[in-house]
Amino acid sequence: MGNIICKIENVLMWVTKRLVMAIPVVMLIGFVWGNVFESSVLKAGIIPMTILMVYPMMVNLNMQKVLAIGDLRLQIAAQILNFALLPFVALLIGKVFFGAQAYYVLGFLLAGLLPTSGMTISWTGFAKGNVEAAVKMTVIGLTAGSFLTPVYIKWLLGADIAVNVPDIIKQIMLVVFLPMLLGQLTRQYLLRKKGAELFKTRIVPSLSSLSTAGVLGVIFIAIALKARAIWGHPGEIVTILIPVILLYVLNYMISTLLARKYFSRKDAIAFVYGTVMRNLSIALAIAMNSFGAHGTDAALVICFAYIVQVQSAAWYVRLTDRVFGESGVPEVSPARN
Repeated sequence: MGNIICKIENVLMWVTKRLVMAIPVVMLIGFVWGNVFESSVLKAGIIPMTILMVYPMMVNLNMQKVLAIGDLRLQIAAQILNFALLPFVALLIGKVFFGAQAYYVLGFLLAGLLPTSGMTISWTGFAKGNVEAAVKMTVIGLTAGSFLTPVYIKWLLGADIAVNVPDIIKQIMLVVFLPMLLGQLTRQYLLRKKGAELFKTRIVPSLSSLSTAGVLGVIFIAIALKARAIWGHPGEIVTILIPVILLYVLNYMISTLLARKYFSRKDAIAFVYGTVMRNLSIALAIAMNSFGAHGTDAALVICFAYIVQVQSAAWYVRLTDRVFGESGVPEVSPARN
């Protein structure tokens, strides 16, 4: 039994390192599955898969670092961009391209409302940015986004769609705050039982692979549920993909310009990934569990956002030295005005 678990763990770790390819492949499998089999029963798996995605990330979070005083200016700037500008950019793009299709617009709003994910931390590390700052942005952004999401949806789309605010709050409590509580309790237990070194070198990588399984599971279910509608209207893929790409292009441009002007290299990298990466798994869970059958329209937008987000994050790592200068090279102090 232990050998089987070890093999599954190794496969998941292998997949985690290849998310750029894994997500499109899982979407294709979900599309085929949804057209061959009756997929409505899969909807029950959304919440468990979302918790599987969020819980390991919460175990990995060091709350002492999150609560430590420092980089206040960076954190405030990131959250102002995350909640005062980017949701409205996403909403505008959604309305321009899908003004008459309110649930597609909802998908864009959700994609713009929930900043940061575990990948924010990972990509910041890959690009040699300020990982501790990225950890703080992840917790602050996810917590603030959880409180603000029902408010924004009701305020901005309440006239166009039926918004059950208590149900959205219930979903957020279930997929954000419950895993956060359980994750921190698990973290303290494992640190006492296994020690800090084993926790860091052996347990954390395993947890990251579990999170990947949750992400891919949610994407598979969402695409399978929408597969027959896509088969009937294949042009919908291009229609959705173009504005999703536009959303990320604008997001990267705004975040990069501000980062270059106001922050040092490491902080700038954390700033970009903390304001471009969105928590699409939680957005998917809200879309599919709080908006009935219409939620699959919003979910389709979010699934394509997954492809663009992962691909663009990988390319941005390659371009980091061109954008912010090479790591280890003395930096010119950014403007403070």
